[in-house]
Amino acid sequence: MKIGILTSGGDCPGLNAVIRGAVLNGIKTHNLEFVGFRDGWRGVVEGDIIDLPRQAVRGISKQGGTILGTSRTNPFEGNGGPDAIKATLERLGIDAMIVIGGEGTLAAAKRLTDAGLKIVGVPKTVDNDLDATDYTFGFDTAVQIATEAIDRLRTTGESHSRCMVAEVMGRHVGWIALHAGMASGAHAILIPEQQTSVEQIAEWVTEANDRGRAPLVVVAEGFVPAHLDQAHSERGLDTFGRPRLGGIADQLAPEIEARTGIETRATVLGHIQRGGVPSAFDRVLATRLGMAAVDSVVDGLWGTMVSLHGTEIARVGFDAALGNLKRVPQHRYDEAAILFG
Repeated sequence: MKIGILTSGGDCPGLNAVIRGAVLNGIKTHNLEFVGFRDGWRGVVEGDIIDLPRQAVRGISKQGGTILGTSRTNPFEGNGGPDAIKATLERLGIDAMIVIGGEGTLAAAKRLTDAGLKIVGVPKTVDNDLDATDYTFGFDTAVQIATEAIDRLRTTGESHSRCMVAEVMGRHVGWIALHAGMASGAHAILIPEQQTSVEQIAEWVTEANDRGRAPLVVVAEGFVPAHLDQAHSERGLDTFGRPRLGGIADQLAPEIEARTGIETRATVLGHIQRGGVPSAFDRVLATRLGMAAVDSVVDGLWGTMVSLHGTEIARVGFDAALGNLKRVPQHRYDEAAILFG
C-alpha cells in the first residue's frame, strides 16, 4: 500500500515529527510505502511528489517547518477538483492520503472524502482552535515563543516607563493570548471571545501605571473592541475566502496613549510564533498523532481525524472537527481577569 502525505496551510512546529511518526510506524509495523506531496494541495493537484523512505525522516522531529513544504492552495481551483485528483493519484499509484492541516485543509479533505477519496486527517494549528481535539501540536511552542517575547517587552517597557502592547496569533480564538498573557503576568488580555471597550482597557493600563508598573497588554489578532463589529483586517482574503487578520495592536496603541497619557508602543509578533524548533510536548504529541494516522489508514477509517482526548489518542469524523471553533470559555477568561488587579 502506498500512502501520500501532505502538509497544508500555515506552517507549524511539529509537522516534521508527524511525518516521521507516520513513516516509521508505517514502514516498521505495516510495511507500507510513503511519498510526500510538495507544497500541500499544490503537489496533489500537480502530482509533484518525493519518496519518503526511512532515511528521509531520520532526525527530523526536532526541526521546525516542514520538509515537504506547504502552501494555501485551494485544491478545487484551477486544474484541481475530485476527478482530477483521483486521476493523479491513480497515475502515481497512491492508494490513500494522510492530510496534515487546520480548518481550511481539513474542510477540503472532507469534501474530497465525500467524493470518494481515501483520506485520514491530522489536526495542525498553532491557534488550538479545532473543537474535536483537546490540544493541537504547535500551540505549546507558540505559547512558549510568545511568552518569551512578551517577557522581553516587559523589561524594555519598565526601563522607559512605557505601556507595551503585544499582538499574538489566534485568528478567531484567544488561546495563545490567554496562555501567554497569564504566563507573562499581563495587566490586560484581550481575546476575540470577550469584547472590551477601549475605555476599560485604558482603565486597566492606568491602574497598573498608578501601582508603579509598566503596563503590559496582550491582544489576540482577532480581538474586536466593543465599538467595532468585526476583527481588524486590511490585507484581503486568503485562498479559502477568510480575512487575513493582523494589526489590531497598532490600532490600540495610539488610543491607549491618547486616553492615559502614557507613552505606548505596539509589537506584532506575527510569524515568529510559527518558527523554530518544536517544544518537547509538541514533538511527542505530533509523533503520536502521526503514528495513529497510519493505524487509521490500515483500518480503513476514511474521513476521520486523529485527535487528543485527555491523554489518549482518539478518532473523530471530519464533521466533528469542523463543527465549531474551540473558543475560550468564560470561566477561563475570568481566571485571567482576576490577575489584572
